[in-house]
Amino acid sequence: MSTNATKKEGEGFQVVTSTVAVLPMENIDTDQIIPARFLKITDTAGVGAHLFEDLRRLPGGSLDPEFPLNRKEFRDAGILLAGRNFGCGSSREHAAWALAGSGFRAVVSVSFADIFRNNALKNGLLPVAVSEGTWKALASVASRGGEVSVDLEKLEIRWQGGATAFEIDAFARTCLLNGTDELGYILRQDEKIAAYERRHVREVLT
Repeated sequence: MSTNATKKEGEGFQVVTSTVAVLPMENIDTDQIIPARFLKITDTAGVGAHLFEDLRRLPGGSLDPEFPLNRKEFRDAGILLAGRNFGCGSSREHAAWALAGSGFRAVVSVSFADIFRNNALKNGLLPVAVSEGTWKALASVASRGGEVSVDLEKLEIRWQGGATAFEIDAFARTCLLNGTDELGYILRQDEKIAAYERRHVREVLT
């Protein structure tokens, strides 16, 4: 995995270049991403240790060698290529925490559940919707161990021999690029807000 695939606290999201882990299963719900028994965890890194806990382990507790994310070549990937309707089910924010806490910076799929997509954007995780053709092209790159770049600044995914544009909410993009959330964005406008309030008081009193 390239060094810029691991997010540091407060770090903005510009370009992430990484190998790609492929999880082709469709309709992965939030309980599969992070089982309910781990929802008491409040640290994102702690939640990340239990990402896909019940899917990636056998009944006896050992890792399932057949589960895609347990494969050695996917272990350090910073980009997840997921099946359609990823993140459906309950609205638990821990699902986005678990993915980000385990090192993923972006999730690429043909489609996402709306609540999961919104939670991801608020927690520094970039959900990118692509066409079926692009999904297959990225899966092919992953099978060869190639790297993919997700460029939020240019709104583009690039790989050897191809590229495609993607869309994202403009405000969410601004927050991700600046490494902040909605509250952080408002706090950064503190001086402008204070100036407006002073001006408004003067206008009321005159």
